[in-house]
Amino acid sequence: MSVQSVERALDVLEALAEHGGEAGLSEIAARTGLPYGTIHRLLQTLLARGYVRQESDRRYALGGGLVRLGGIAESMVGVWAQPYLARMVELSGETANLAVLEGDFIVYVAQAPSPRRLRMFAEVGRRVLPHSTAVGKVLLSGRPASQAVAVFERTGMPRRTPNTITELTAMLAELEQVRSRGYAMDLGEEELGVHCLAVPVWDGGRVVAAMSVSGPAERIDGLDRDELAEGLRKIALDFGNELRPTADGS
Repeated sequence: MSVQSVERALDVLEALAEHGGEAGLSEIAARTGLPYGTIHRLLQTLLARGYVRQESDRRYALGGGLVRLGGIAESMVGVWAQPYLARMVELSGETANLAVLEGDFIVYVAQAPSPRRLRMFAEVGRRVLPHSTAVGKVLLSGRPASQAVAVFERTGMPRRTPNTITELTAMLAELEQVRSRGYAMDLGEEELGVHCLAVPVWDGGRVVAAMSVSGPAERIDGLDRDELAEGLRKIALDFGNELRPTADGS
């Protein structure tokens, strides 16, 4: 049984998140369909608890109170992901990763290592820019193009290797390919000699995370790319179903 005031407060927080973490009353109202008076009352409660803050221009932003909750939630998601990452390792023979988008950065939150002597590591907690990674492309392909453009404009899309895509138009075309085929590739764009294939994790109608396998370029290239992507998508779908809220809210 849902509680309307809680649902509405969560709607306000999600509206702020979908606007990049900051929005005005009119933007929140357009996203939630709630009356201004209701939004204002909810914001006052969220302000008092530190989950929202008000900027000098009177716009509202996600507050520091969410950082502690987010960190704990990420660690729990990392624990839940381990059996699925292990399945990806078994399927590919390579290291499997789980990553999320935090602000303008990709953060690796869980990993299952390859059993091979030569293997790739993306340290849990490591933060990288999204344009040079397969997981980053997957996560931004699940957002409106305007949000992706805003991220790229803020980060500047620096060149990590000679293979890094640094032109905005080329990256937007790359994201469109990711949407159409259902997976992304990093072909030595973050680190030379390392290739990666990533797939989205869907929580109902949203991409909430990305899962990937990475390894030496010659080994990844030796795999059947479409067959690997299909297998990874099935595993990511199973994981997304675990994260997805049930009909009764449990």
